[in-house]
Amino acid sequence: MRKIYMFFALSAASIAFSQSAVLEKVEPAFWWKGMKNPELQILVYGKGIANNEISLSDGVQIKNIQKVDNPNYVFITVNTNEISVPKFSINIRKDKKNLGSYTYELKPRKSGSADRESYTSKDVMYLIMPDRFANGDEKNDSVPGLTEKADRSLPNGRHGGDLQGIINNLDYIQNLGATAVWLTPVNEDNEKVYSYHGYAQTDLYKIDARYGTNEDYKKLSQELNKRNMKLVMDYVTNHWGVSHWMIKDLPTKDWIHWFKEGEEGFKRSNYKTSTQFDPNASDIDKKYALDGWFDKTMPDLNQKNPLVLKYLTQNAIWWIEYAELGGFRVDTYPYNDKEAMAKWAKAITDEYPKFNIVGESWLYTAGQISAWQKNSKTGEAAGYNSNLPSVMDFMLFGDMPKAFKEKEGWNTGMIKLYDSFSSDFLYPDINNVMVFFENHDTERWNEIFNADPNVYKMGLALISTVRGIPQIYYGSEVGMRGNKEKGGDADIRRDFPGGWKSDKQNAFNPTTQTSEQKEFYQFTQKLLNWRKGKDVIHTGKTKNFVPKDGVFTYFRYNDKESVMVVINNNIKDQTLDLKYFEESLKGFSKGKEVISGKSFSLQNTLTVPAKTPLIIELEK
Repeated sequence: MRKIYMFFALSAASIAFSQSAVLEKVEPAFWWKGMKNPELQILVYGKGIANNEISLSDGVQIKNIQKVDNPNYVFITVNTNEISVPKFSINIRKDKKNLGSYTYELKPRKSGSADRESYTSKDVMYLIMPDRFANGDEKNDSVPGLTEKADRSLPNGRHGGDLQGIINNLDYIQNLGATAVWLTPVNEDNEKVYSYHGYAQTDLYKIDARYGTNEDYKKLSQELNKRNMKLVMDYVTNHWGVSHWMIKDLPTKDWIHWFKEGEEGFKRSNYKTSTQFDPNASDIDKKYALDGWFDKTMPDLNQKNPLVLKYLTQNAIWWIEYAELGGFRVDTYPYNDKEAMAKWAKAITDEYPKFNIVGESWLYTAGQISAWQKNSKTGEAAGYNSNLPSVMDFMLFGDMPKAFKEKEGWNTGMIKLYDSFSSDFLYPDINNVMVFFENHDTERWNEIFNADPNVYKMGLALISTVRGIPQIYYGSEVGMRGNKEKGGDADIRRDFPGGWKSDKQNAFNPTTQTSEQKEFYQFTQKLLNWRKGKDVIHTGKTKNFVPKDGVFTYFRYNDKESVMVVINNNIKDQTLDLKYFEESLKGFSKGKEVISGKSFSLQNTLTVPAKTPLIIELEK
C-alpha cells in the first residue's frame, strides 16, 4: 500500500523529468452518439502524459482539458453533439514528435435504447454468485495475469463458475419462473485472496477473465432478452479493490478517503449508516461511517470529487448501453456520499427513464429505509431526495425469521409480519421495493429452519404474493443450506449441485433431483410461473388482517380479481371463521388454491393445514 501513496511525496521537479508519454489507457474506450447528455469526459492515461500536447483530429473541439495532481492522467471533455465524424484520433505530441494516438469511436445507439424496459414488480429476481453456480468453460478457471487460481478444495477460493455456465442453464432459470437475473459483480477482481465475491473490483471496464469476456457478458444479456428476461448488474460505487490500477497510481490525493491516523490510510467504517439521517449524529460518527473503508482491501471512494463521480456515472451508463442491461442493484448504498449519489442516480434515470436501480439499504426500520427511495417524505423531512427508484426491504427481511420462529404472543410471532407491512405508508412507491428472506450476505433460510420444506413454502409464498419485487437466492429452490455462523460466507455460497462435470448429482435437471430437492423445486416453479401473469399481485392493493393463532391472512385485489393468502405457521391445523373476512370475501363464494388446484367453499369456515400457505384465487 505504501507505494500507492508515495507518488504524492515526490517533488514536482523529479516528476518533470518524464521525457515521453505512452497512451496506456483510454476510458471509456468508446461512446455513443445521441445520448441525452452530450458531454463526454475521456480519461487518458500514460506516463507523464500531462506534460505533452494533446489534440483531437477531424476538427473535433476540446471543451476542456483537466490536469490533476498526477501527470499520468488527463481528462478531456468533448460535446458529442458537435462531433460529425464517427471516429477521431486523440493525439499525444511533444516537440512536434508524435508519441502516440488513439482512434476514438462514437457508435450509433441501438434503436429504443433510451426507452429500454427494466425490472418491476412483475418480475422475480434470481440472485447468482457466478463463481459458485456453474462452470461452463474449464479453460478460463485460472488465467495468466490474474493472481488467484481455481481450487474447489478452498471454501474461500475461486471455484470456476463462469458466464458460460449461466448461459448453459438459462432454461433452468426460465423454467423455474424467474424473469430477472442479478449477478454479484463480474468485473475484474484481481485481489490475492477472496476474489470470487467480486466486490473488490480492479478494472471497471473489464469482465474478469475467469468469468469470460465483455462479449460473453453481453451475450448473456442478449440471451436473457430473447427470453423476455433481464440482466441486472451489481454496481459498486462505494469502494474499489486495493489492486485497482487507479488506486495503485491515484489521479488525485482525494480520489479516496485517507486517514492519517490509520495504517496506510486505512480506517474501518463503523458501519453505522443510520447516521446519514440522524439530525443529532456527531460529525465524527458520520465521517467514520461514510469515509471509513469497508475493509482493508477496499479503499473508500470519494464521490464528492467531481472526477470520481463523473467516472462512476459514465461507467454505469457505458455498461447499460454496451451490455443492454435491464437494471442495477447497487452495493452498500448508504455508505456513499448521499448528495453525490443523488446526482449519480438522476444522471442514469435521465438517460434511461424506465431504468430501475435498487440500493442495498441495510437498515432495519421502514423510516430509515424509505428515506432512500425517490420522492420519500421521510427523506424530504431531512432535506433530501435520493432519486433512487427502489430500495430493499430489510425490515421485512429481519422480521421474517422472527415471525416464523417465535412463539405467538402480543408482539411476537406472525404479528411481526403485520407490523412490518403497517409501515408501508412511508414508501412513495411501495410496489418498487425488493422483498427477500436471504441473499449472498445472510444466513440461508433453509439453514435457519433446518431445511424444513414447509417453512420454505410459507416464506416463499409470502414474498411472492406481497407488494414489491421478490428476490430469491440461487439453490434455495432445491433446498440448499449454509451455516454462516460456523462456515463463514463460503458456506452460504456453496456450489450449485450439478454445475461442475465432476459433481455426483445434478439438481439443474428435474429428472435427476433428489426427492427432497423436488419438493422445494416443484413448489417454487409452480408458484413463480403462476405469479408471472398476475397483475393483481404485481400492482394490486392489499388488505391485511391481524394474525390470530399463528395465522396471517391478507388479500391482494384490483378491479378484476382477488387473491386470498393464508399462512398458517401454527403446528396444528386451524379453522378460520370466514365471517371475519367478510369485507374482502363479499361477492365471492368459492376459490381455487394455486398450488394444489383444490377448490374451496368460502361460505362458512376454512380449514388450513399446519405449517402451510394457501394461495386462493377467489371466484363468484
